[in-house]
Amino acid sequence: MEILQPEGWKKPSGYSNGVRANGDMIFVAGQVGWNQDCEFESSDLADQVRQALTNVLATLKAGGAGADQIVRMTWYVADVNEYRARAREIGSVYREVMGNHYPAMTLVQVARLYDDGAKVEIEATAVIERN
Repeated sequence: MEILQPEGWKKPSGYSNGVRANGDMIFVAGQVGWNQDCEFESSDLADQVRQALTNVLATLKAGGAGADQIVRMTWYVADVNEYRARAREIGSVYREVMGNHYPAMTLVQVARLYDDGAKVEIEATAVIERN
């Protein structure tokens, strides 16, 4: 197992940003919409989605993978009604960051996210195919 830590990011406490296991799979911990210094730059849901997806990709890059190798994503949101109301905008942000790659996804509303100020948290699993 290899812990993946994006270069320049503050080391997390109590979790890893990503783990490579079995040589083929990368598991990305839930990423919220904060920057590499663990600071929220916006309280806007779409902005936080953009940053959370960017964080997922940075973690995958640390393991030699990219968006097109994501096979599963789980999204946790604080308010599913806000998500639904802004779904078009969030879809546009998704395509801007991830392209037209659509892995298996689940969206779950939770009572509260761990980090104060977080409106979304996204985790992902990627598979690097063997040559």
